[in-house]
Amino acid sequence: MKSGFRVWDSDTHVRPTLETLEPYYDAKLRARIGELDRYKQVVKGGERVTRTVGNHDYNFPGYLVFKRTLGYDVADSVPQVGSGKKFMGTRAPSAGTEDADATARLRDMDEEGVDAQLLVPGQPNPEALDDIELQVAFVQAFNRYISDFASQAPHRLKVLLPVLGTAPEACAAEIKRWAAEPWMVGVWPVVGSELPLDHPSLAPIWEACDEAGKAVVHHSLANSPPYFPGYRDMWGSRMLGRAASHPWGAMRAVGAFIGGGLLERYKNLRFGILECGCGWLPFWSRRLDDQVEYIGGSAQLAETIGEQMAGGRFFASLEMAEKEDMIKMVVDFLGEDVLMYASDYPHPECRFPESVEHFLSWSTVSDDLKRKLLWDNAVRFLGEP
Repeated sequence: MKSGFRVWDSDTHVRPTLETLEPYYDAKLRARIGELDRYKQVVKGGERVTRTVGNHDYNFPGYLVFKRTLGYDVADSVPQVGSGKKFMGTRAPSAGTEDADATARLRDMDEEGVDAQLLVPGQPNPEALDDIELQVAFVQAFNRYISDFASQAPHRLKVLLPVLGTAPEACAAEIKRWAAEPWMVGVWPVVGSELPLDHPSLAPIWEACDEAGKAVVHHSLANSPPYFPGYRDMWGSRMLGRAASHPWGAMRAVGAFIGGGLLERYKNLRFGILECGCGWLPFWSRRLDDQVEYIGGSAQLAETIGEQMAGGRFFASLEMAEKEDMIKMVVDFLGEDVLMYASDYPHPECRFPESVEHFLSWSTVSDDLKRKLLWDNAVRFLGEP
């Protein structure tokens, strides 16, 4: 709690190193893990140490690298240092908090006044290797790891399970396996770069979520598969690529999921987007409704996409960079029950340890609306911690 407000942080991250994940490998994965040695790389320090420095992760084929500085040829562009991201806070989050140290993570939460966090998963995903057995094995290993991690404070550390478009039946079984755990609140579909989010083959995943009453969450990626729409059209610009990737991915996801009729077909589903911005939502809501009327191409919908976006089962995390005037504009258009506070902890975009303070400093946002954005809307989306 911070200044009398309960705080549900709807976008934070966890990404275990290989050494942290290794105890959770099953026998089949252990038998094959040597095949991936050529993709291993050392986790280095520098920008942040939220993952264990000196441990390893994988650098699979397909990672996008945008090298060009706008106004320059690629060969003359300013070299990027590290990830090229400026840390937006005043002090780095504690060591190991993205990897293996749940206790340190809870201390960071206490310092910021955060009651609960949603942990977006980061597990090895060898999509480029086209090996479904390995993809499923890493998902299952991650789920065992995160169970131990989040179970240290299951009413504060809430988790999305990764689900794969290449293995919907296996992932539906994982949802059913973990659904009763207090830390499990939803799924993050990683459906691949070619499979539509509304494709009928994914029905086992939506059915399992619907039965368990779990949320479905889209979180875009900037450099890794599944790629965002238009990723080949960035003219090599790392600024344009990062700026476009998250909202473009979410625009497609919102249109496909709601326009595909999934919220109407599965009455217990709730759908949300994280770290994709929200200022574009009013435009996109109107644009989608206009195009459905103009050219068709959606499922047969009882309510328009715009009505469903404002109807209580669609949610979106806000971005600090959008500032209070834009947040109020979205609230004026979609209502007070859509947006959720988010920090992006422990990534460089967070404002640790003043993320919550920064939000509370928005003087033109009323206390009643702050309570909805900080707590009530996330509870409606993800459940009471």
